[in-house]
Parts: sequence; structure tokens; C-alpha cells
Amino acid sequence: MTISLTTRRFLKTGAALAVALTLAACGKKEEAAPAAAASAADAPPARVYVVGTDAAYAPFESQNEKGEIVGFDIDVVSAVAQKAGIQVKFVNTPWEGMFNTVAQGDRDLLVSAITITDERKQTMDFSAPYFDAQQLIAVKEDSKVAKFEDLKTLKVGVQTGTTGDEVVTKLIGKESTAIKRFESTPLALKELESGGVDAVVADNGVVIHYVANNAGSKFKTVSDTSFTPEQYGIVVKKGNAELLEKINKGLADIKADGTYDKIYTSWFGAAPAAAAASK
Repeated sequence: MTISLTTRRFLKTGAALAVALTLAACGKKEEAAPAAAASAADAPPARVYVVGTDAAYAPFESQNEKGEIVGFDIDVVSAVAQKAGIQVKFVNTPWEGMFNTVAQGDRDLLVSAITITDERKQTMDFSAPYFDAQQLIAVKEDSKVAKFEDLKTLKVGVQTGTTGDEVVTKLIGKESTAIKRFESTPLALKELESGGVDAVVADNGVVIHYVANNAGSKFKTVSDTSFTPEQYGIVVKKGNAELLEKINKGLADIKADGTYDKIYTSWFGAAPAAAAASK
């Protein structure tokens, strides 16, 4: 069978057109993929909330040998964040000036064994309470101190700006030189060990932990019924209702499913009710 020149040209033209259409179709498919990739790349990263904590207050927050911030408070907030579906990053923040960091927006949250007080509520918002505490007196084993009133004529160490500082100031007087203020409670307890002060007043959890882990210091603890029970809360900036709601929801969840009790037991050796009964 003979194919004319015209027919051959027609076949060649048709074949070329088919190839061109095929390539065009392929080209369109290839252009769609980068668009999808660009869309994924444009997605904003998840918000990371910065948590300020004074890592010198074991067992609530301290730094381990690797420089990592660890402690009861750290575990609680980490668990709360997981339940709340948010990411957090802990930043070591000196106690003095800590509250300003959340007011100024440098920190989103604060957790540092912070006692909930009416005065503090005026400038910051607190979560629901997550720990019950009270003040405790640490003295040397041979001390005759038996009650808080006995400290009136003694040199007393406290951590600056804490509720321990507040109660001792009320007892001895704001201008008294008998009150020795320190950047952290462990520093105050070291001063007690060296004889620079006669007693230290601080939160029971910190004092009990220090005495238990420093047997060579030969300290004893003295409680007093005049000390008002306290509760710790997680701090957020005043008016940040959205974040506060997430924190409270997460806190309620870890208490409901037993996570809180596990964390508490891992740091204090017993569940909350049993630990409180032994104090």
C-alpha cells in the first residue's frame, strides 16, 4: 500500500501534536507539587511558651549535673502542658525581679513554689492551687528554739521577697539588722550551718528536703501553729484568660488521671495526703 506525501506529513504533524500535548500535561502536574510544598513550609511554627523558674529551690526546681532544670514544679508544668496541648520551655530566672518578667512579656508563665497571696493577685493571675505548704523553722540540733516567737532576739535567715521574709519581717521589724536576706533558701541554710544566723524560716518542702539531704549539717525543724497554711500557683500575666484556662484545664486533668499523685510521690516519697500527715 502506497502512502502519499501529504498523508505522511499529516501523520508526522499529528504525532508531534500528541507529544506536545503529553509534555504539556506532564508540565502542569509538575508545577502543582511545589505549590503544595510551599504551603506546608508557610505554616507557622507551634507557639512555645517560656516558663520562668528560679532553679535554686530543690526539690521544686534546681539544676542537675548537666545544667538541666529539674524538679517537682518542672514535672507538674510539663505534664500540664502536655494535657493542654501546648509546648513549654523552662528558663532559669532569678527570684528577685521574676514577677516583672511576666508583666513585661519576657516570660509567659512562672512556676517557682510561688505562694498565692492577695497582694500578688493584684498584679498577676494564678492558676488553681497545685501544692499545699507552710513556713517551717530550721535550727541546729542543740538550739533551744521551740516556737516562732523565740526568734525575736535571734539572727534569722530568709530568702528575699518570699513569704518567709514577710512573716519574719512582721515578727522582728522591717528595719531590723537581725534579718539576713539571701538570694536563695539553700544559701540561707548554708549560713545557718556556718553559724552566721541562728535560724532560717522558709517553705516546709524546701527545708525538709535540705535537712534530709544534708545530715552532716545536724539541723532540726520546728513548726509553729501561728504559720498560715499556704498554696502554690502557676503565674500568668494579668488578664491572660486564654492561657490561664488552658493551664487550669491541664492541671485538673493531671489530678483526675493520677499523673499528679505519681509526680508528687516521686519527689516527696508519698502521695499528697500521706505526705501532709507526716509533716
